[in-house]
Amino acid sequence: MGQICEACGIQYPETDEWKRCLICDDVRQFVPPAGQKWTTLRVLGESHANAWRTLRDDLLEIRTEPTFAIGQRALLARTADGNVLWDCITLLDRATVAIIEALGGLKAIAISHPHYYSTMTECAREFNCPVWIHQADKQWVVSPSSAVQFWSGDKLSLTSDMTLLRLGGHFPGGAVLHWDTGAGTLLSGDILQVTPDRAHVSFMYSYPNYLPLSATKVRAMAALLEDFSYESVYGSFRHAEIVSNGKAAVEASVQRYIDLLADQFDTRY
Repeated sequence: MGQICEACGIQYPETDEWKRCLICDDVRQFVPPAGQKWTTLRVLGESHANAWRTLRDDLLEIRTEPTFAIGQRALLARTADGNVLWDCITLLDRATVAIIEALGGLKAIAISHPHYYSTMTECAREFNCPVWIHQADKQWVVSPSSAVQFWSGDKLSLTSDMTLLRLGGHFPGGAVLHWDTGAGTLLSGDILQVTPDRAHVSFMYSYPNYLPLSATKVRAMAALLEDFSYESVYGSFRHAEIVSNGKAAVEASVQRYIDLLADQFDTRY
């Protein structure tokens, strides 16, 4: 089953003896002051369990309790073409497998960026489905598998009503998932980080190390979203969701961020 980094939750192959985590050694993450520590799925399952929450009839949240590693959630989107898992959490316990199978299994897994790769190959093997990752982030895949499918360009149609959009920013291949259901939904990971007021998003190169993105990069990200309509935005952590006026919230957040970088924040906000 392989070793799992306790700081970021990424699973490494069992055939290799890892001393350092490739993800945590990068400036966008960090190695804890106490040093690199490792665990396994079996050990993790003895002290943690997954909890579920219904966000909408067609959207479920899966998170691990108590919080492990980065603490992100996975989102299970139920579509007419089959279930899609957006981002991954590390713990894949028996209850989670049973619930997903009872709901119809998985058509695909799609991941926003390397911090959420976690046990993606384990999940893909369990549910016999592909994992979609942008080609630009291929170097961060530490557990290669034939299930991992690399896509390129700025768009990929995942289902009849879902489109993966490469925005970049946090990582070169940083992606969001646009879901053309109802008034439109954007699953944003933390490529667009929903803020605690649940009315804005923000943008960072590194969240734990407080490294911002440039105004040029954020404008480019916003431009790629212009042609897509969406009412709600669901981020990577519990309660990180904007349930109405999502597109307007993102557009206002882009302008606010750029104004701050241009030293215009005090006069406008």
